[in-house]
Amino acid sequence: MARLIKRYENRKLYDTEASEYVSLSDIANLVRSGDTVRVVDNATGRDLTAQTLTQIILEEGKRGTHAIPSDILHQLLRRSEEAIDVGFEQLRSTVDDLVQSSFGRLRRLVQGPHAEELEELRGQLQSLEQQLATLLGDLEDRDAAASNSDSQSDSNAPHDKSSVEENADAPGVTS
Repeated sequence: MARLIKRYENRKLYDTEASEYVSLSDIANLVRSGDTVRVVDNATGRDLTAQTLTQIILEEGKRGTHAIPSDILHQLLRRSEEAIDVGFEQLRSTVDDLVQSSFGRLRRLVQGPHAEELEELRGQLQSLEQQLATLLGDLEDRDAAASNSDSQSDSNAPHDKSSVEENADAPGVTS
């Protein structure tokens, strides 16, 4: 991860990791020691890394220290457009790979259960259908038996009201 340097409105640079203000030469030393820096405008959050590193190169060139040979600067200027194109191509390739990977995962999720799971579910469904059929058959048998028992008790029951009242008054008979 890059070491964060914040640039304030007064142009001071603040190293958030070291919790101290730093100079351009301090940033140059960080980069030379292998650190990657990221310079951002504290107010806007805009990335100022390229501008700051370019400014370091210019300042050192003015002083005559660590000057970059002119042939390298020529190549840098000639290839800067190439570098941008390559960078965008790498970025596009990475994004394409990420999108394809995401679609692959989504496709697997959307496809749903596999054939084995479907067979297992079909078997469970058939078993439930058989149990339901058995329960419905038992229920119909009970209804039929209850219906037969009601019709038999109806045929043995007295048909006129007076005999029902007589039976109700008889000892040991409760209604």
